[in-house]
Amino acid sequence: MQDADKNLRKVRSIADYQFGKGCGEALFPEGVTFLLSRTNRVRQIIHNGQRIATVRAKDGMLTLSIAGAQVIHNVLPSPSYRVMVCDDAVPFVSKGKTVFAKHVIGLDKELRAGEEVLVVDASDKLLATGQLLLSPDEALSIGRGPAVDVRNGIDQEKDIHNN
Repeated sequence: MQDADKNLRKVRSIADYQFGKGCGEALFPEGVTFLLSRTNRVRQIIHNGQRIATVRAKDGMLTLSIAGAQVIHNVLPSPSYRVMVCDDAVPFVSKGKTVFAKHVIGLDKELRAGEEVLVVDASDKLLATGQLLLSPDEALSIGRGPAVDVRNGIDQEKDIHNN
């Protein structure tokens, strides 16, 4: 029991550091469970049978599932941690396809390349989660190449649960 409390404190502090104060408690309520690596490090955080996030082995940061992204989307006001795409890209991004720079119409100017982001449409509807590959200035000005490496799209999750 003591290890679970320690793990919960650890992942909450990672989330607070990564996304801002208060996000850890919102993402990881009491009752979450942990999948551990062979070396007893937290790898995945599960709530109600659903993966919320994974702790990346290379840097200890969190990658979000769609369920985790929805929590962050509800907690943080727009444009925090968001990359907004044009309507043409919506069907592809929601299926988990890469966001290209030419489709980016706005984003949080405080982001840095490599950060976990929420991909949204013009009305702030969550489409996907992934890793930003460019700086905000590059994403808006380059006009070509990948901008976000999408990890999970909302339609991917639906397809998984419908099969």
